[in-house]
Amino acid sequence: MDIVGFLKSQFICHLLICYIFIVSGLIINFIQLFTLILWPINKQLFRRINCRLAYCISSQMVMLLEWWSGTDCTLYTDPESYHKYGKENAIVILNHNFEIDFLCGWNFCERFGVLGSSKVLAKKELSYMPIIGWMWYFLEIVFCKRKWEEDRKTVVQKLLNLRDYPENFWFLIHCEGTRFTEQKHQISMQVAEAKGLPKLKYHLLPRTKGFAVTVQCLRNVVSAVYDSTLNFRNNENPTLLGVLNGKKYHADLRIPLEDVPEDEQECSTWLHKLYHEKDAFQEEYYRTGTYPAVPTVPPRRPWTLLNWLFWALLLLYPLFKLLINMINSGSSLTLASFAFVIIIASVGVRWMIGVTEINKGSTYGNNDNKQKRK
Repeated sequence: MDIVGFLKSQFICHLLICYIFIVSGLIINFIQLFTLILWPINKQLFRRINCRLAYCISSQMVMLLEWWSGTDCTLYTDPESYHKYGKENAIVILNHNFEIDFLCGWNFCERFGVLGSSKVLAKKELSYMPIIGWMWYFLEIVFCKRKWEEDRKTVVQKLLNLRDYPENFWFLIHCEGTRFTEQKHQISMQVAEAKGLPKLKYHLLPRTKGFAVTVQCLRNVVSAVYDSTLNFRNNENPTLLGVLNGKKYHADLRIPLEDVPEDEQECSTWLHKLYHEKDAFQEEYYRTGTYPAVPTVPPRRPWTLLNWLFWALLLLYPLFKLLINMINSGSSLTLASFAFVIIIASVGVRWMIGVTEINKGSTYGNNDNKQKRK
C-alpha cells in the first residue's frame, strides 16, 4: 500500500474529516436559521442563499467520493440529450440497490451544477437529523411519513411550492421506497403476483402514488424525467466506510430521457413498465458489464475540493492549537476529558456510517407482508 493509501485508511484522518463536516455543518445550519428573516421579505433571495449554503454541506460528501476515494463515474446516455442536463428541471428516478447510491446521485448533480438545489422525497424522521436533515428543511425538501392518507395533502402542497423555484433543480426519487434486500424483494414479488404485475429480478415493486403526484404537481415546471440506473463494475459492493477508507470504485449510470403520461392510472402503468425495462437493462449489465449507450465521463469540477479545503483551513487550526495547549497543560483531567471526547466522536462517526448500511436499513417494505398475514 502506498503512503497516501495508508493515510486514507487511518482512523485519525476519518475523525478529522468528520470533525470538519460536523462543525462546518452546524455553523451553516446556524447561518440558515438567520436566513428565515428573508422569507417574508424576499423569498427568492432566501432560496438562492440556501442553495449556496446547502452546497457547502453536501459538496463535502461528494468530495469524499470524487477526490478522496477517486471513484470513477461514467454516464451512458443519448449524446443529443447530454447538453440539456443541468439546464432544465428534471425528475430523476434512481434505483435503490447500494449503500452509496444517494452519494452517486449527488455526484452527478454536482457534475451538472445542480447539487445545491437538488431535491428529494425523504422520510419525515430525517428532517430532525442535524446538518443534512436541517439543511433539507431550508431547501424545502418534501418530507413524508410513508402513510399516503396522511402524506397526500402535505406532499402536494410542498411540491406546488416548488413551481416558482428560482434555480434549476433535479428532484431525486427512489420509487421503490426502500433499499433492495433479498427479504424485501421476496415480499415485493409476492405483492406483484397478487396484483398481476410483472415480476422483477433486481428491483422492488415501485410505489406509484408518490411518483404520480410528483409528476402531476411539477408537470409545468419539470421538462423531463430521467430514468437513472446505477451499477458498479466487477460486482463491487460499495460502502460509505469503503469511500472513507479511500477505496476507489467504478460507477456506471444510465440516463435516457422519458415522457410520462398525465393520467394517474396511466402514469402508474408507465412506471411499472419502466421498472420492467430497468430490470432488463440490469440483466444486460450483469451479463456484459456495460450499458447499450454512448459512455461519457462528465468533467469533475474543482468546487467540492475547494469548499472542503476552505473549511479544513478554517477549523483545523483552532483544533490543533487547543490540542497543543491541552498537552502543554499536563493536566490529567484535561487529557482524560480529551480522550473521552475522542471516544464519543468515534462512536458518533461509526453511527453516521451505520445509517447507510443495507443491513441496518428501514423495515419499510415489510409492511405488505404484515398486512397479508392479518
